[in-house]
Amino acid sequence: MRKVLFILVLLISYFGFSQNETLFQKATTAYNDGKYDEAITDYLKIIANGKHSPELYFNLGNAYYKLNKVAPSIYYYEKALLLNPNDVELKNNLAYAKNMTLDAIENLPETNFKSMYKKVTGYYTFDQWAYINIALILLFVIAYISFRNFHSATKKRISFIGSLTCLFLSLLAMIAAYLNYSDYKQKKPAIVFEEESIVQAEPNNRSQEVFRLHEGTKVYVLDNLNDWYKIKLADGKSGWISSNDIKLIKN
Repeated sequence: MRKVLFILVLLISYFGFSQNETLFQKATTAYNDGKYDEAITDYLKIIANGKHSPELYFNLGNAYYKLNKVAPSIYYYEKALLLNPNDVELKNNLAYAKNMTLDAIENLPETNFKSMYKKVTGYYTFDQWAYINIALILLFVIAYISFRNFHSATKKRISFIGSLTCLFLSLLAMIAAYLNYSDYKQKKPAIVFEEESIVQAEPNNRSQEVFRLHEGTKVYVLDNLNDWYKIKLADGKSGWISSNDIKLIKN
């Protein structure tokens, strides 16, 4: 019975993978032919099937960008960036898309230490840092075993230093993974999808208007109450916005 279930699961997985591959190729062909709406439809079907990848989100962002749809193009570029933070082409396309937005928001100044910290920990995703940590631990074990088995004093010294270096680097990778994961869990970025959205001082329509935002602007969600999100901008401004006006990137 277990064998039958195992084979059934394998067949279903293979069928799902094959179906997604077919849809991806079909969508890419439609994109290359300038049929961006068709491409978007098929890419979204792949996401509905549970498939997520930076390439998929990147292509979706490109398709929406070609249709001059600012908010969804930035939204999917940002989702791709979460999975592949070092893709240069992706960063360039995101920058082009952001040039189409109306809101000019300046980032708050950062200290050199904080800027360096963000660059180092954010260079890889937290799961990539975890993989690096595992690889370094394996290298540490290999180097330590070599140290125990070598008879030459020179080889023993090299392997010992190598094992300590790998252990030290693995600890740094583990710390980077933890810090990156903590930052990932803490921040809740979102994109404004409404053409123009009013940000209120309190979570209701009767309160004072604080400022207005336009489609494609990135915000950070701090809290929620009923149908309202408390948001903060990169320049430090904050207020309450209708939950219908924005879309969480990490959904």
